[in-house]
Amino acid sequence: MTFHDLPAVNATLNGAAGILLTVGFVLIKRKRVVAHRAAMLAAFGVSVAFLACYLTYHLQTGARTPFGGTGVIRTVYFTMLISHILLALVIVPLILTTLAFALRGRFDRHRAWARWTFPLWYYVSVTGVLVYFFLYQWWPAQS
Repeated sequence: MTFHDLPAVNATLNGAAGILLTVGFVLIKRKRVVAHRAAMLAAFGVSVAFLACYLTYHLQTGARTPFGGTGVIRTVYFTMLISHILLALVIVPLILTTLAFALRGRFDRHRAWARWTFPLWYYVSVTGVLVYFFLYQWWPAQS
């Protein structure tokens, strides 16, 4: 594995986070609190691994991958990318705060924060996978 494999690893980690978030959501709706906790801690762990891989890749390679799409798909891509980046910055403190409330047993506060954290975290995870596919699979820039 080389540094150039990390974008695919990052997409996989983002996808895994999205799946774990879905599982955690379903579990809490079914009042399976212990299983919900395990799924959400796993989603947190996968997201931390993603962040480590993402930072490693960009700090080591300095890579900027151009988008090869044209026309309306270019507008769609950059709209999604900008919202993804902005929400990725916002989601970190939201996740940490929501997790801290849960770990302290402050479930009233945890639920209140999770109503905002969950959909934003989910969006960032899903759009992270989409960004990968837009850049590397569907519309790679021509060299």
